[in-house]
Amino acid sequence: MGTTINGDVFQEANGPADGYAAIAQADRLTQEPESIRKWREEQKIRLQELDAASKVTEQEWREKAKKDLEEWNQRQSEQVEKNKINNRASEEAFVKESKEETPGTEWEKVAQLCDFNPKSSKQCKDVSRLRSVLMSLKQTPLSR
Repeated sequence: MGTTINGDVFQEANGPADGYAAIAQADRLTQEPESIRKWREEQKIRLQELDAASKVTEQEWREKAKKDLEEWNQRQSEQVEKNKINNRASEEAFVKESKEETPGTEWEKVAQLCDFNPKSSKQCKDVSRLRSVLMSLKQTPLSR
């Protein structure tokens, strides 16, 4: 069976079509010079050594990465615990402070919650008008 292209029939094959051509090719491989054969063997040995060395290096890297990851996880969990403790303490202080109700200190509490430093809010909206209103209310509270 063959393939027909433009009326010509071509034979399909993956290797040499002639059986003797395969033998001739094998003969050429066995007849290669001694220096090339020796070089191929040395190259094969060298590549095997490089593969073994790269596997050892890869294993060392994996062990180091595993150790580094464990250390990072430990530091991260310690940091999370510290943050939890600090957050709980600040929440308790905030709740305790917010429950204290003395008349006339409402605007002071509002002023403590607001950031009145104009330099720290460069990326936020302009709240200078609100800031000025709160400052004036803090200085002269509304009379009832």
